[in-house]
This record gives sequence, structure tokens and C-alpha cells, in this order.
Amino acid sequence: MATLMENEVFMAFTTYATIVILKMMLMGPMTGYFRITRGAFSNEEDVSRKSVEEKKKLLRTHPDVERVRRCHQNDLENIIPFVLVGLLYALTEPELSTALLHFRLFAGSRIFHTIAYVGALPQPSRGLSWIVGMLVTFSMAYRVLSTVLHL
Repeated sequence: MATLMENEVFMAFTTYATIVILKMMLMGPMTGYFRITRGAFSNEEDVSRKSVEEKKKLLRTHPDVERVRRCHQNDLENIIPFVLVGLLYALTEPELSTALLHFRLFAGSRIFHTIAYVGALPQPSRGLSWIVGMLVTFSMAYRVLSTVLHL
């Protein structure tokens, strides 16, 4: 473990992985904020202290809440593979500059993806940010497989 902590690529990976994981974790509180401010709850217990009439109004979906939830889902689908593949990639000892390019592109693309998704920016902004992150993960996976593939 001490050797890993001296490895600059591993330290860079740890930094950027932590950034995108924290970004993903913040989507939960953001969903809660949108639920409260939009008055749109999905569970009966969330409105248990309200009158029957208020419950009918509050137990509903809202486009803004669903947008944040879909963004969070997309984070789960993309950040988890990045973390797993990125760890293996860091262990292949790539050049620091190449690794930093991968990690920075991914983190930037996910942050911009969230801004584009939650802010409802016009396409192709969200799609392009998604594809950049996906291509980064595929590029790292290619490096891992080309380094360790033994069939």
C-alpha cells in the first residue's frame, strides 16, 4: 500500500475518482432539494403528516425531480465503471500525462454532464459530455486489456 501511495498515477486516480464519487453522492441531496421545493414526493411516509387532500397533491412526479433522478442514474452507470476500470488502468503504470488527461477529461465531462442535464441545456451538450466520459473509460479499458490480456 505504501508503494501505491508513492505512485503519482495512482494518486491522480485517487483524486479524480474521489471528485466524481463526491459529485455522484451530491445527487441524492439534490434530489431531496428538488422534491421539497417542487412539492413532489414518491412515498406515502414522506407526506404522512399531511391531510388527505394535501397527500393527493404531493404524491406525484415532477419533471425537475425526474430530471435529477435520471442524472443520478446516469452517474451510477458511468462513474462506477470509471472507478473500477480506472483503478486497473492506474495499475498498468501509464505515463502520468496520459493518465491525467484521461482522469481530467472524465471528471470534467461528468461535471458538465450534470450541469447540462439539470440545467436542461440544449442537445448535443449532454450527449457530447456523456460520450467523452464513455470514450475515456473505453480507452482505459483498452489499455488494461492490451497490457494484461493472456488468453
